[in-house]
Amino acid sequence: MAGRPATGPRILEVDALRGFALGGILLVNILVMSGTHGRTAADPAVAGADLVAHWLVTALVETKFYLLFSFLFGYSFSLQEQSARRAGAPFVPRMLRRLLGLFVLGALHMALLYSGDILTMYAVLGLVLLLVRNAAAERLRRAARWVYAVPIGLLFLLGALAALAPEPGAAETAQAARDAARLAADMRGDAADVIAANLSAWSDAVIALLLAGGSVVAAFLVGLVAGRRHLLTGGTADPARLRRTRTIGLAVGLPGGIVMAAGTVAPLPERWEVLCYTVGLATAPALTAAYASALMLWFAGPRGARAAALLAPAGRMALTNYLCQSLVMALLFTGYGLGLYGRAGAAAAVAAGLAVYAAQLFVSPRVLGRFRQGPVEWLLRTVTLGRPPRHSGMWDGGPSGPR
Repeated sequence: MAGRPATGPRILEVDALRGFALGGILLVNILVMSGTHGRTAADPAVAGADLVAHWLVTALVETKFYLLFSFLFGYSFSLQEQSARRAGAPFVPRMLRRLLGLFVLGALHMALLYSGDILTMYAVLGLVLLLVRNAAAERLRRAARWVYAVPIGLLFLLGALAALAPEPGAAETAQAARDAARLAADMRGDAADVIAANLSAWSDAVIALLLAGGSVVAAFLVGLVAGRRHLLTGGTADPARLRRTRTIGLAVGLPGGIVMAAGTVAPLPERWEVLCYTVGLATAPALTAAYASALMLWFAGPRGARAAALLAPAGRMALTNYLCQSLVMALLFTGYGLGLYGRAGAAAAVAAGLAVYAAQLFVSPRVLGRFRQGPVEWLLRTVTLGRPPRHSGMWDGGPSGPR
């Protein structure tokens, strides 16, 4: 079923890329929410299909797809600014309301459903875009390189020190097992236990902001420059440049992803985890760019155009879909529902994630066939505009999704 036309000039490629990224985000998040993320080959319960599934998600997906979301956040920021200018509306108050609404949604999401929420991070770091929105493109690119390189350099140093340290002793291993068992009991408990477990992980969210913030801001800035130049608008992308980016990105990003999986899943010992993770994080933008470039090239052909049409509706209502993913995962793995936390292997979790994603690809165009946007997108747009959107609705220029 074709969706109702949007209330403004949608960019199919942006929506399709966001719809694609939505699936990758789900595969990583479902490993976390099922309690299988972080398990290594040293765990006797991890073997066979579970080990393969975890290894592949780590090598090919983890840290790559949130960068694509972050790039699209910066890209759509520029579109929102252009739209506000065309409408004669003050942009800064509008964006501040949007970021505040995103932060509140993210905080509720983090407390009630999933402690690994990224919306609050986007809301806080989105303030950077407001501060630098008038900067020249070259200054933004230079700043992106610095904010990405400095944290990576510090992590490399920490990783090298960790690699020289001895393996954890029996006491540390036993304590880690007790902590994991306590978390599993809380996640399988009643609603109060689940919320308490989520709230106790907020310190981890702060650490994630410090460690991943540089890469997120760098992707924001690159996306802002790309949005100014409309690089994702159909027909404007340079195929030769896309092919070159795809080739170089795969050559750099795939080995980095393999190193990351080798150090965090199997077969390297635990002391290599931080260093190998940092290698993966450092090379993740290359693989992200390769994925995006390959998709843009594919979208230009007839089969790719059909794939883009399939992905785009999910991308148009990606914020609704993102939160619905967490709701489904919570019903599967926490005490809200089946309480399968720690009881399902990585292969089963990945299979469940793919099933949820397929359902969203099926449902999204049908929702958009009746409504102009998803319900959470409507709510965030109401906050952004400071009033309920008029029925005729002027689209505010920003593709829907976690931003």
